[in-house]
Amino acid sequence: MTAAIPKLGSVVLDCPEPIELARFYAAVLDWPAELDVSEDGGWVDLPNPSGGAVLAFQRVDGYLAPDWPSQERAQQFHLDLEVPDLDAAQERVLGLGAKLLDDKPRTFRVYADPAGHPFCLCVC
Repeated sequence: MTAAIPKLGSVVLDCPEPIELARFYAAVLDWPAELDVSEDGGWVDLPNPSGGAVLAFQRVDGYLAPDWPSQERAQQFHLDLEVPDLDAAQERVLGLGAKLLDDKPRTFRVYADPAGHPFCLCVC
């Protein structure tokens, strides 16, 4: 890799409660919840146990969740999480606090995390 080519270091989600959302994604991904929390609790890193990009969470005062599928407060980005069994994975994420948004597609389903960010479980 040359010095001019960047490496993806993290994906950062704005939210009202960074620690809570980091714990949610640690549970969803079955990653150790070894959170790196800033002194004021406004920034949390969730390290990837495989050594890949970190998921990070940033407190935003007055945070407004995306309003999926509306374009008024568009999602701007979402995570696609690959699973071998949609039904089993759905039961698990709903039990962890996700909200089902759309279960019509055959190969993926759309959910909102506790802060309202859309994410998909995919068997694509």
